Amino acid sequence: MTDTKKIKTIAVLCSGGDSPGMNCAIRSVVRTAIANDLEIYGIQRGYAGLLEGNLKKMDASSVGNILQHGGTILQTSRCPEFHEESIRTEAAHILKRKGIDALVVIGGNGSFNGALALHTEHGTPVMGIPGTIDNDIEGSSYSIGFDTAVQTAIEAVDKIRDTAHSHDRTFIVEVMGRKSPAIALHVGLCTGAENIVFPTKDHNVDIDAIATDIKRGIKRGKGSSIIIAAEGEKVGLSHSIQKELLEKFDIDSRVCILGHIQRGGNPTANDRFLASQMGYTAVKSLVDGKKAIVTAFREGKVIAAPFSECLGKKFDVDPQMVDVVKTLSI
Repeated sequence: MTDTKKIKTIAVLCSGGDSPGMNCAIRSVVRTAIANDLEIYGIQRGYAGLLEGNLKKMDASSVGNILQHGGTILQTSRCPEFHEESIRTEAAHILKRKGIDALVVIGGNGSFNGALALHTEHGTPVMGIPGTIDNDIEGSSYSIGFDTAVQTAIEAVDKIRDTAHSHDRTFIVEVMGRKSPAIALHVGLCTGAENIVFPTKDHNVDIDAIATDIKRGIKRGKGSSIIIAAEGEKVGLSHSIQKELLEKFDIDSRVCILGHIQRGGNPTANDRFLASQMGYTAVKSLVDGKKAIVTAFREGKVIAAPFSECLGKKFDVDPQMVDVVKTLSI
């Protein structure tokens, strides 16, 4: 079992979907490690890259001029094989052969579960940094990339609103969120959307309520309407809403799917600020002898929280926020 009191070398990787601000976290991890006299390695392409032994030593210059860029210089991947115990055993052996004493994982729920399993089965000290635009990590009120994704979507909807108003038209704007309602809720409130469709497994949508909201706006002289729809787990939600509105209520609409544009772009100040703090906290936690910690954001502060508190996902919609949206969209 690895002795955290003698940690000399750590590695950092990104796993799962990329999110703006990951580079800020990488930079923070690398430079905090160097400041604490630790050797630091970057693992290319997440767990898949680890299994390939794709590690490179990093220094302060390795992370120069990356703070403002989206994506991740280490790249990322999804590695379903890591669910297998034998694969994790191989990963632990690779880390040992490479002289890596601890691992920092930037990613979401699946990435965290893999990291904790690596620690539980092989004693490898692991630090998790929440990095997902869905902001759905249990135990942390914020994850890196969420603010940038929301801002990107808001700017797009603002532009769509201009053309919607020019043509007296309804637009259904689809944002990311297969299971998480966070992006849809924030974008809907910030853009004055007439209605928000949250993700459900069966795509049950209250089309009557959507039509009622649109007609209410028309009745008071409103020429355009914006419906924000989370993508959900099945493809085609927005187009099915478009079809039902036309067939049942004779409401013509246009669909705009924002897609992966929400993952890219320069991270906002908030994402840079929090990602930098989280990277610092992750490394300092290792230096302090902690073994399995997530850098969670709670009550306005970045803290070191036990992994066990951050393994679930948040799917609930805050009913008070929904009421705010409904109240302001009349």
